[in-house]
Amino acid sequence: MSETTSTNEENKPPLNGRRAIPPNYSNDEENEVPEMEAFGLIPRGFNPRDYLRVVDIYMFKEPQEINKQEHHTDKYYNPKLIVRRGQAFQIQIDFNRPYKPEADQFWLEFLMGRYPQQNKGTYIPVVVGNVLKPGQWGAKIIHRENNSIRVSIMSSATCIIGKFRLYVAVLTPYGILRTRRNSATDTYILFNPWCQLDAVYMDDEKERQEYVLNDVGIVFHGNVEDVKSRSWSYGQFEENILDACLFLMDKAELELSGRGNPIKICRVASAVINSRDENGVIAGSWNNSYDYGVAPSAWTGSVDILLEYYSSKQPVRYGQCWVFAGVFNTFLRCLGIPARLITNYSSAHDNNANLRLDFFLDDEGKVDTRLTKDSVWNYHCWNEAWMTRPDLPVGFGGWQVVDGTPQETSDGMYRCGPASVQAIKHGHVCFQFDAPFVYAEVNSDIFYTRVEKNGTQVVEKIDTTRIGQLIVTKEVGGDGMVDITEEYKFKEGSDEERLALETAVMYGVKKQSVQDTTYQPQTDVDMEFQAQKAVLGNDFKVTITFRNKSRNSYTATTYLSGNIVFYTGVTKSEFKKHSFSAKLEPSSSSSFDMVIKSSEYMSELLEQASFHFFVTARINETGKILAVQKAVMLEIPTLRIK
Repeated sequence: MSETTSTNEENKPPLNGRRAIPPNYSNDEENEVPEMEAFGLIPRGFNPRDYLRVVDIYMFKEPQEINKQEHHTDKYYNPKLIVRRGQAFQIQIDFNRPYKPEADQFWLEFLMGRYPQQNKGTYIPVVVGNVLKPGQWGAKIIHRENNSIRVSIMSSATCIIGKFRLYVAVLTPYGILRTRRNSATDTYILFNPWCQLDAVYMDDEKERQEYVLNDVGIVFHGNVEDVKSRSWSYGQFEENILDACLFLMDKAELELSGRGNPIKICRVASAVINSRDENGVIAGSWNNSYDYGVAPSAWTGSVDILLEYYSSKQPVRYGQCWVFAGVFNTFLRCLGIPARLITNYSSAHDNNANLRLDFFLDDEGKVDTRLTKDSVWNYHCWNEAWMTRPDLPVGFGGWQVVDGTPQETSDGMYRCGPASVQAIKHGHVCFQFDAPFVYAEVNSDIFYTRVEKNGTQVVEKIDTTRIGQLIVTKEVGGDGMVDITEEYKFKEGSDEERLALETAVMYGVKKQSVQDTTYQPQTDVDMEFQAQKAVLGNDFKVTITFRNKSRNSYTATTYLSGNIVFYTGVTKSEFKKHSFSAKLEPSSSSSFDMVIKSSEYMSELLEQASFHFFVTARINETGKILAVQKAVMLEIPTLRIK
C-alpha cells in the first residue's frame, strides 16, 4: 500500500471507529486484483509461462447461445453474460496446453464491489468438483478437448444479484496466477422465478411469461363508473436499463450483501423511485403546473425516465402514481422479481394511521377542508411483487404490495411495503411493512363527523362501502382487465369483511390520545383453535373452543377460512369458508367442531402443501374481536411395500 499516490488517499472514505471496512454499496466500484499473488520469495528461475495459463475465456453470451436461452435472458439488449441464480450456466476456458486434472489446480472467482469479502457474498471462490449441488455454488468440467475445457457453473439460489467480475486463478508452487481484469467476462446474476429454491419462485409458466418477461402492460385509470386504460412500455430489456436498475440500488445505499433479499430490495426501491428523500428517480406533481418538466400524462413508458435519471443523476420531472408504478414495475421485472401493476378505485389516503378516514363537517354539513386531512383518490396505482416472506409466519408469502408513490413516511422515509396481500385481506396488519396504511387504502370506513361550535364531535354517518370498490390488474397473456378485489378483501358488507376490519383496527391502530377512543380488548373470553391430524385423502376435524370467564351470556359471530399454502408460505387458494353464531354461556367453555372434507381440499392440493386457517370472532354484545390463525401440516400416508 505504501506507493499509493495521494489522489487515492483522498478518494478513500473516512474510516470510523466502528468498522475496519468502509460501507460497500457500489456495484460499479472495483478493487485491484493481483495477477500474481506470491506465497513468499519467488526463486530467480520462476517463469509463470511454465505453468498452466489461461489463454482465453468464452462466455456463451450471445442471445442465441445456450446460457441466455436456458436462463430466459435472451431479450436483454446487453452484450455481457446474464444468468439467473440457482441454475447452471456454461463457460469455456482455453489453456496454453491440455489441462491435467491430477497435476493442475484452478478455480473461479466472482467479485463484486470495491471491498470483496467472502462472508458478505461479494467474493465467491468456486472450486471445480465432480458434482453440482442444486442451489449451491459449484463448478464441474463437462467436456475436455485439446487445450480447452467446458465448465458448468452453478450459482447459489440465495446469492446477491448484480454485476460480478470473473477471474480464473491457477495454483503454482510459488503463488496464485490470475487472469487479467477483462470486462468482457463480467457476469450479471439475477433473481430466478424458474428456480424452486429462489425466494421469488413462481410455479406457473404463463404467469412467469407475463410478470417477468412481458415488457409492455396496461394501466387502468379513470373511476369505478368509467374505467379507462392506457398502455405502458416497461422496456426492462432495453439497452442500459439493467445497469440503470442496479444503479438505483447503489443510489439507495443498499449494502451489496443485502442484495440477495427481495424484501430489502423492494423496500429500498420504493423509497428511491420517488424524489422525496435522497433525490430519487421521479419528482411528483399533483397541482397541474409542470414547469421545466414533462406532464405526467405525456409519458408512455419507463425507459426514457430511467435513462435520463441514470445519466443526469437528478430527479426526472414529473410523475403521478401510475408513472411511479410503471417505473417500479420495470425495475422489479428487470431484476427478475415477478411484478404487476395494480389499480385501486376509490383509494383512501389515511393521513393519521387510525384505519379510518375522518371527514369533518361544518354546521351546514359541508366538508371542512381545514380540519379534514384524509382524502379519497379516484384511483391509485401501486405494484405487487411476488416473493416468500420468511420474516413472517407461514401463509403470508406470495403477492406483496409495494408502492413508490410518496404518500406518507415509513420509518422516516417516503416508502411503502412490502406488505402481504393475504395479511391485508384477513386484517392481520401487525406484520411488517406498512400493512395498516395499505389496509386503509382498500378498506377503511369513512366517518363523517360534525364539529359543533363548542368543539364536541358528533359522528353523523359511517360509510363502509365507498373505499376500495374495485381493485384490478391486467390479465395474464392479454390486454383485458381482471378484478382482484377479492384478493384484498372479503365481499363488501359480508360478516367476514367487517370482522377483518375490526381485526385490523385491533392490531393496527396507533393508540389515540383521546380517552374516549382508546381500545379495550375483550379480556373475559378466550378462543382456541385445534386441528386433528390431517392425513392426505381423509376428512379431519377442527375445533374452535371459547372460554367465557365472565358472568354474562354472549353470542359470537365466528368466521373460519381455510387456505392451501405452498411450503414457502405462499397462499394458493381458499378452499373452506364457514361462518356460524356461537352462544357462550356464563363461566363455561363451548366447543364447536367442523369437518374438513377431503373432497374440499383434494382438487386444490400442491406438493408439500399445508393448510393455513384463520378464525375470527366478534362478541356481538361488546363489539370486541378475537382472532387466531394456525398452520396445519398435511401428512402423506406412508407406503409399505412387502
